[in-house]
Formats: sequence, structure tokens, C-alpha cells
Amino acid sequence: MQLGSDGPRWPRGQKFTRSEAGRAADDTYRAAVAAARGAGRSALDAALSAWSGPLGILADDGVVLSQLREGQLGLPDLVRALEDAGIEAREVRAALGRLIAAGLVELLAPPSQAREALPPAPPPMRWR
Repeated sequence: MQLGSDGPRWPRGQKFTRSEAGRAADDTYRAAVAAARGAGRSALDAALSAWSGPLGILADDGVVLSQLREGQLGLPDLVRALEDAGIEAREVRAALGRLIAAGLVELLAPPSQAREALPPAPPPMRWR
């Protein structure tokens, strides 16, 4: 992972998934949103601040974490899923960086590393 001007950068094809702690945090996030529903924006903001503060992340990071409920997703998948909400790619990258640092999201081995882990193919047989 490299740090860019608009957040961390990962290898092409990098996939992300929620950790065990991330699954618990996502459940708590969804419960906080549901409890604040109908009580107004200030109640929602307070609930999300109370949720995110102890985790060391931003309240808006919960949206990215919840998207990973769908399974193992890459950055392009997350950006596409969140673009209708007005969340830009740089914001998704930054949120992923915070979620990874907090131990709520894990990196899966990129396809290139998975290929490297395979034994080398035997040399081709040549016909004489």
C-alpha cells in the first residue's frame, strides 16, 4: 500500500473484506442508524459520533464499512456503489485507509500475489 495525496493506494485488483471486529462494528453502526431514524439529523449525527469515536474512525466511514457487507469488493466496486450517494473515490480510499488502520477491514491477497504463490509451471515438452 502506498500513501497518495488523496488516500492510500493499493495494487490493481486489491479486494477488501470486513474483519470479525468489522462485522461487529457494522452491526453496531446499523443499530445506531436504525435507532436514530425519525429522530432528526442531529440525533443521527450524535449516534454516529458515539459509534465512530471509540473506533478511531469518522462517522461517514460506516457507509463504506456497510458496503463490504456484500462480500469481498475492490475499490472500483465500492466507488461505483457509493457514487450515487455523492461519495468520491478519494473519500472511499481515505475511509478504507482508516478502516484498515482500525482493524475493521482486511486486505485480501491481490490476484498477482495469489499467482506468485503457485508453483512454477513445468517447462513445455518438446517434440523431437
